Amino acid sequence: MKIVTWNVNGLRAVMKKDFMASYKALKPDVICLQETKLQKDQIPDEINKLNSYKYYSFALKKGYSGTAIISKVEPLSVSYGIGSTEHDDEGRSITLEYEDYYLVNAYVPNAQPELKRIDFRSDWEKKILKYLKKLDKKKPVIYCGDLNVAHNEIDLKNPKANIGMPGFSYEERAMMDTLLEKNFKDAYRELYPEKIEYTWWSYRANARENNTGWRIDYFVVSERLMPKIKRVEIHSEIYGSDHCPVELIL
Repeated sequence: MKIVTWNVNGLRAVMKKDFMASYKALKPDVICLQETKLQKDQIPDEINKLNSYKYYSFALKKGYSGTAIISKVEPLSVSYGIGSTEHDDEGRSITLEYEDYYLVNAYVPNAQPELKRIDFRSDWEKKILKYLKKLDKKKPVIYCGDLNVAHNEIDLKNPKANIGMPGFSYEERAMMDTLLEKNFKDAYRELYPEKIEYTWWSYRANARENNTGWRIDYFVVSERLMPKIKRVEIHSEIYGSDHCPVELIL
C-alpha cells in the first residue's frame, strides 16, 4: 500500500504545473492533499475523471485551506473534521477508515508571524490528539499531512536563526513532543534517525535551489504500526508547489 501526502498550495494552481504527470509517476494507492484552496464547483475536470474514490473538505472561506483524499481503495467509512467547529470550518481534515487502520489527512493551522494564531494552533493540537487517541483505541492510525512544525534542529536548514519563529517555536515543538509521547511515532525519523531532507522551501531567496528547507510534512503512525512501515520517501525532485510529496509504503 502506497500512501502519499502533498501540500499542493492550491489544487487548481498545481494542475497547471504538471500535477497529473506527477500523480501518475508517484502511482499512489491513496494521495492526501492539503491546502487545496477550492470549492465543490471548482474541482478540476482531470480529477473528476480519475477512476478513484474522492473526498473533499472545503473551507467556508473561499480560496483558503481545504483538504482532499483520492483513493483507489474504497474505505469502510469517511468522516470530516475532528469535532471542532472553528477548525472544521476551515476544511482541515478528513478521516478514512480502512480494514486495518484509520488514515487521517490534516492541514494543521499555521501559527502565523509573531505567533498571532498560536492559541488557535494550540487548541487544534489538544483536540487532534484527543481525536487520534480515540481512533487508536479501535485500530492503528496513520496521521499525515502538513503539520506545520519542524520538530528538531535536524529538520530545518537554519535552526538557530529560526528559534521562536512560526513552525519552530518552543510551543509548537513541545506540542509535537506531546503527540509523540502518546504511543505515536514520526515514521520518517524512526526509520532514518540521522537523515537530513526537507519537504518545504520558501519561495524567497532561491530557497529551493539552495535547499534551504524545512521538514514539516509527516506521517505520524501508531507505534504498533511501525513494524509494517517499509519506507518513507521524500520526493524533493517533484515540483509544482512550495512543498514536495512524501510517500509511505505500508
